[in-house]
Amino acid sequence: MPPPFDKDKARKSFARAAAVYDDAAVLQHEIGRRMLERLDYVRLEPRRVLDIGCGTGVATEALLRRYPKAEVIALDFALPMLAQARRRGRWLRRPRCLCADLDFLPLAADSIDLIFANAALQWSAQPAQTFADIARVLRPGGLFMFSTFGPDTLHELRAAWAAVDGQPHVHGFIDMHDYGDMLLGAGLADPVMDVERMTLTYGDAMQLMREIKIIGAGNASSGRQRGLVGRERIARVCAAYERFRGADGRLPVSYEVVHGHAWGATQRRVDGETRVSLDVLRSKK
Repeated sequence: MPPPFDKDKARKSFARAAAVYDDAAVLQHEIGRRMLERLDYVRLEPRRVLDIGCGTGVATEALLRRYPKAEVIALDFALPMLAQARRRGRWLRRPRCLCADLDFLPLAADSIDLIFANAALQWSAQPAQTFADIARVLRPGGLFMFSTFGPDTLHELRAAWAAVDGQPHVHGFIDMHDYGDMLLGAGLADPVMDVERMTLTYGDAMQLMREIKIIGAGNASSGRQRGLVGRERIARVCAAYERFRGADGRLPVSYEVVHGHAWGATQRRVDGETRVSLDVLRSKK
């Protein structure tokens, strides 16, 4: 399970970040681009696509172009992000926008053919239940594709803060193998997981911390210290981070990018019964 965090605090942070998010979210957009490339190897003609944690809608717009006959739904829990996403596409073809929490999907069972979630699942407070709900919403044979971050993400910043105090200052992340177990537990079929290591570099640690705040991904841990962090402690964190400075004179920031996908099961166990989708039976005639 992820460490407890303040979902409302995270939502408000992303809401404040909406107007400037695209300028700073270089990594998130690059991960989304690589996810979209993975769809090149999938034979899928979805009627309805769901972009979970759509943010400002960069990937939503790409999904609109990729699947011109599909209805594309953009979902985010921060309304100002959706205000940006709803402008994507063209006048006669824009995404349908849904302000909702990924932990409580307000969608009918077997209603979505492709669920796309780029850098969003780390904001789930109950990922195992969320995966089960995704399995409920996904049509049999539909595809769930996601990216998120593993526990080695921001390990330099976490170590720098640990040298200063014992308070949580960096978001907690879940191991790739645990995500794989959750996919299986949710009843999703043929799960595939892999991890990609990415490193960004900065001139100083303050630049990194400012950027994390700009995109709304700051510390939302329930155990975080309330109130402002003093300049003296920030200076000590920056000093502690210096031990990671590389030969090129830059400070590295590590990201463990977890990729996963799985398919909607054609058979499900419900209250001790095996239930088979009518669409599957029809396809076998």
